[in-house]
Amino acid sequence: MRITYRTRQLEKQYGDHRRATKAYGEQVAQRYIQRINILKSAQDFDTVKKLPGLDCHPLTGNRKGQWAIKLTGFSRLICSLKGDKLDVVCIEEVSKHYDD
Repeated sequence: MRITYRTRQLEKQYGDHRRATKAYGEQVAQRYIQRINILKSAQDFDTVKKLPGLDCHPLTGNRKGQWAIKLTGFSRLICSLKGDKLDVVCIEEVSKHYDD
């Protein structure tokens, strides 16, 4: 699958572990990079949805059309699908699942 990023900052955080760690902390940064590597190597998004431990699920409400992938207990990688065959994943943001 091909990966795009909503912002240049998200793309730079993927390419630079130190930058990601500064933004999210060590554990979330490590999982952020790992999850994007999984997305890159997946044949299609249906494969990603079936992988254990990712808790990949569609979002509802004003986030309809986006998907959440678990990074840690409270952090999620939010993405959307694009392209004719939904073969392009756009990384939207890293967010706290239960934002206080």
